[in-house]
Amino acid sequence: MGDYLNPLSPRFEKLKKSKVFVDKTGILEILNGNIGTENCFCCLSRPRRFGKSVTAQMICSYYAKGQDSSSLFDDLKIASFDDYKKHLNQYDVIFINMTDEFNDAGRDVNKMISSITKAVVDELKEAYPQINFKTPEILHKTLKETFSQSRVPFVIVIDEWDCIMREKKEDPDSQTQYLEWLKAIFKDKPYVGLAYMTGILPVKKYGTHSALNMFTEYSMTEPLNLGQYIGFTENEVKEICKDHEVSFNQMQQWYDGYSFKDVPHIYNPNSVVNAATYKRFISYWTKTESFESLQEYIDMNMEGLRDDIVKLIAGEDVVVNVAKFQNDMVTFKTKNDVLTLLIHLGYLAIKTDSDIRVDNISKFVVHIPNEEIKKEFRNIVEDNKNYAGVYNLISKSYDLLKDIWSLNSDAVAKVFDEAHQDHTSILTYNDENSLSCVISLSLELSTTDTYNVVRELPTGKGFADLVYLPKQGVNKPALLIELKYDKSAQSAITQIKEKNYLQFFKDYKGEVLLVGINYSKDTKTHQCIIEKAKID
Repeated sequence: MGDYLNPLSPRFEKLKKSKVFVDKTGILEILNGNIGTENCFCCLSRPRRFGKSVTAQMICSYYAKGQDSSSLFDDLKIASFDDYKKHLNQYDVIFINMTDEFNDAGRDVNKMISSITKAVVDELKEAYPQINFKTPEILHKTLKETFSQSRVPFVIVIDEWDCIMREKKEDPDSQTQYLEWLKAIFKDKPYVGLAYMTGILPVKKYGTHSALNMFTEYSMTEPLNLGQYIGFTENEVKEICKDHEVSFNQMQQWYDGYSFKDVPHIYNPNSVVNAATYKRFISYWTKTESFESLQEYIDMNMEGLRDDIVKLIAGEDVVVNVAKFQNDMVTFKTKNDVLTLLIHLGYLAIKTDSDIRVDNISKFVVHIPNEEIKKEFRNIVEDNKNYAGVYNLISKSYDLLKDIWSLNSDAVAKVFDEAHQDHTSILTYNDENSLSCVISLSLELSTTDTYNVVRELPTGKGFADLVYLPKQGVNKPALLIELKYDKSAQSAITQIKEKNYLQFFKDYKGEVLLVGINYSKDTKTHQCIIEKAKID
């Protein structure tokens, strides 16, 4: 056992002993089915602090020869499968943390490759003293020589494989050198029993092809059958909340929002663990990501990007085409490339239950997933000249909500008049959808803890533009907001009544405020009418 060859995994042992432990060893059964097949190359990409490194080290502990890991796994899910013992500690495992290696080599890719090669070969020489390695300076040839005599397949685990792609994003020569080295290790090599790589980015593309096309991608846009292993599932979070006596509703509000076709609710594991441990619901994301990275991308000069970011901050959904993203941090041709990167970084999430319909398998409806990430966006736009007026509108959110509660329709109309005076810094008004976005943005902060918002809710004979339903335990009136463009606020109130929108509230006991808002294109002013409706 060494640092690279068949390493011990004290981190996984520590995790198992921690106060919050979620058994994710079911992934091992899927990997067991891939060993020795054409599907043995797996690249699982997900955001920072989503458990990539812990999973990688768990894989090492399970497969590595020279140790008995049964005490770690006998009481976990993997032990219930028939082939559990068949694969336990049966392989030569090579583990490489690429971030550590890159930093230790002074961020020099050539030096890093040489250093890794020497370290791995030295440990192979110690483990197999009978082998006379002919080309110890070439890693893939040394691995081939080892396998030809030992007949023990290698499980190769590379953590943070994309470190060089991110840190050397302006250095294509270093990227190419690194990718060619990986390709030489993996492509058509009989010694590979299983290859497992983790990273934030999927494998780098060149045009429409991947440099490592032998790998199956499991990513934030398509996790295939590994969706439940990207983060914590809803049932897992419910158990954590029960065991640690914390609010599931708050956990859901703060850290849910990621979803896949077969797994509708995925939570940020690092944040859930911290919230359960410290019993505080705050943004733990700030400790793992820099504000500058998000600001760098949302400030890019891409047509339509700014408007989409504003819509997302306002709580609306946007459609993103991920097909042409080159899986790097420099090749941005359209807003779709930028927004796709934000999906992989965890700032945006696919919304599988959206009412928006897309007719292309490469297009996804996305949103800002939860309160934790919303807070990051609000922090970024606060002093950002490219989003002038956005944070100012958000900051007035509490006063606006109080004015609605007190039926102060003139004050409500004035807020939107002021917002529209600087309309080019928010959104250009051209229809009711734009008006809806600005109103959602203006209420976004104040309604986070008090309301659940529903857009275009089917009610009676039509669709209400915005409905705000009080959250459990909140003693405030529901809000039904109807919007008009170049008509009148009274026509909005009349439509609510004539189309029986209040039918939606038949099971709701309490007060409902009917809010009609109209924007006049000619005068560039807003009119507001607020009425009370009592639901018995």
